[in-house]
Amino acid sequence: MRELLRSFKSYLQQQLEFGEEEILLPVKNKLERLAILRARVETCTLCPLSQARKNMVFGEGNENCSIAFVGEAPGREEDERGLPFVGLAGQLLTRAIEAIGMQRKDVYIANIIKCRPPNNRVPRESEIASCLPYLLEQLSIIRPSVIGLLGAVATQSLLKVHAPMFKLRGKVLRHSGMTLLPTYHPAALLRNPNLKKSFWEDMKLLSSTLESVKQARPDG
Repeated sequence: MRELLRSFKSYLQQQLEFGEEEILLPVKNKLERLAILRARVETCTLCPLSQARKNMVFGEGNENCSIAFVGEAPGREEDERGLPFVGLAGQLLTRAIEAIGMQRKDVYIANIIKCRPPNNRVPRESEIASCLPYLLEQLSIIRPSVIGLLGAVATQSLLKVHAPMFKLRGKVLRHSGMTLLPTYHPAALLRNPNLKKSFWEDMKLLSSTLESVKQARPDG
């Protein structure tokens, strides 16, 4: 990835040196498109969160995945390492992915917000408005068959609703060309173990929804 970013920056520099005012990007595949987007996000200063971050947390996983997960925002460990869902909640998510017969490397994981809010507070609407277009572009590149929405911030931000999670979870929804399934954030399960049963039901529904989508395809 770093080599790809260096090549992209070199290409831009060459174009500018030759006096190009409108730069045409030789984009061929998902990895290149994600690298270009990542480079934009790394220099983003649209909201104050960029000033305090240690690392921008772009997202990681299989760009050709069938399932993607979208959470809220990076926490302390994610900010330290620049990777999504690497703390206790991330470990729980990894086990849930494995429980439906997949590996973490098979899916893609990202957040609504790319930078950690102070003290892990809930992202503000202005911060979500600044960062959400990056996620939407990310998802448009990856094009997963099904997206698991983890928690209220991810669900409400993508669906543009304000209903509580207990009313939204466990339903397969179509929105803006995406197949979405809201469920609880793994961090909520750590605080309230009673939610684990509902979360597991949602994960099984996510898996069965993927199978239904595959069977509905002409080549499925």
